[in-house]
Amino acid sequence: MPVPAPRSLLRDDVYARLRDAIVDGTLLPGERLRDHDLATWLGVSRTPVREALLKLGQAGLVRAAPGRSTTVATLDARVIHDAQAVVAAMHRLAVEQAVPQLQAEDLAAMREANKRFAAALRRGDAEGAIAADDEFHGIPVRTAANTALESVLEQYTPVLRRLERLRFASLGGRGSVRLHDDLVDLCEAGDVEGAAAVSHATWETLKPLLASLADAPEPTT
Repeated sequence: MPVPAPRSLLRDDVYARLRDAIVDGTLLPGERLRDHDLATWLGVSRTPVREALLKLGQAGLVRAAPGRSTTVATLDARVIHDAQAVVAAMHRLAVEQAVPQLQAEDLAAMREANKRFAAALRRGDAEGAIAADDEFHGIPVRTAANTALESVLEQYTPVLRRLERLRFASLGGRGSVRLHDDLVDLCEAGDVEGAAAVSHATWETLKPLLASLADAPEPTT
């Protein structure tokens, strides 16, 4: 007979599916999240859904107030600003730790991912751009093999991906293609400080979009 999935794996899967649904816009900002409806949609019990919603709340992707409903968080400039600062710092650290360990095949994989990233931008394919960007930056993160760093990025990167979908749906991310190329070149040259600085600068390119979000009028209900 089939062996049930361990509870931790089920919880993580539910979290990932709800997180992705928020990031890709399947679940819209302000949408009410009922654990019963979500459990039915995902084909699971309500317990892992509640656990996932709690974790999503800690990441700033959902909002829950005592005695009120849980909803998908709106694009809050302050929350995204805080996440951007943390994610930029973590990627800088990842590159610092990864550069001495990166192999030729790792650098080739980064260049290939950046080609797919550029092609997705030209098509206006936000999902494809995000997937390629994740792959590109994931290589030094995996190479660094710092579990604490990976845990922080797993929590806060999805907050930024919601904002990046707006940018990658246009040609607004073209500057990142050049920065990616520079990053690989510096990694290949073994320039730890230079590569780390460029990695940090890549995530700093979100700041103009953050500024425009902060200046936007509050949504009316």
